[in-house]
Amino acid sequence: MSGQQSTSSLSRWFQRLIAAALLGGQVVIHLARGRIHRRNTLDQMAMVGPESLLIALLTASFVGMVFTIQVAREFIAFGATTAVGGVLALALVRELAPVLTAVILAGRVGSAFAAEIGTMRVTEQIDALQMLKTDPIDYLVIPRVIACCAMLPILTLLSFLTGLGGGMLISEGLYDISRTVFIDSAQSFLSVWDLVSASIKAGVFGLLIAIIGSSWGLTTTGGAKGVGQSTTTAVVTMLLAIFVFNFFLSWLMFQGPGSASLAT
Repeated sequence: MSGQQSTSSLSRWFQRLIAAALLGGQVVIHLARGRIHRRNTLDQMAMVGPESLLIALLTASFVGMVFTIQVAREFIAFGATTAVGGVLALALVRELAPVLTAVILAGRVGSAFAAEIGTMRVTEQIDALQMLKTDPIDYLVIPRVIACCAMLPILTLLSFLTGLGGGMLISEGLYDISRTVFIDSAQSFLSVWDLVSASIKAGVFGLLIAIIGSSWGLTTTGGAKGVGQSTTTAVVTMLLAIFVFNFFLSWLMFQGPGSASLAT
């Protein structure tokens, strides 16, 4: 019996995943037609951006400090003190800042998308929108997509700067690495492409969060219990999608020898 339930739930999950992919295609078509609900878009941007800023920056600062504590001692032992800032900068901008910021938004914003739209679905508010000849994709989905794709890259870059600042404080306070050495190291390791790649990753993650959260909300059934299940499954799916896409994006962006090996 439990095996049948798990099989049916997995089948249902794949069906909803396909529905999310189709919703992504519909969003592209609607955006091409210029159908943007401005007031809803601004409201969603405020929720995704400024309201998520504090928790994103706090997380980034502590991640930067912890990473520095883990790495600095070993680098100093190997006589590579001047590389601490550069390694932290690369780790933050390429992986930690975009992925962790996306994970935070998936838990905070993506779950809200699924719960809000799911509640609208089970209470027949979406049916009412359609009766009023208002397209739910234009009114509900596209504002969330624009908000996530616009705000997540900004949050990611701010998180990168905050994490770098936290690492600099720890390296100076605990390991006597001067700020000048730390900043020079970060500047020598970083390139413009690293910042561009972080923004691209963040934009893709924002798209995944908005599409999956909205799609899971739109396909919710079963009343209040269904809303709770949709919210939980949506967040798990978002996290899985973020990690999978992060692998492929990293593989595409950073293949071949790095800048350090090219320099030697």
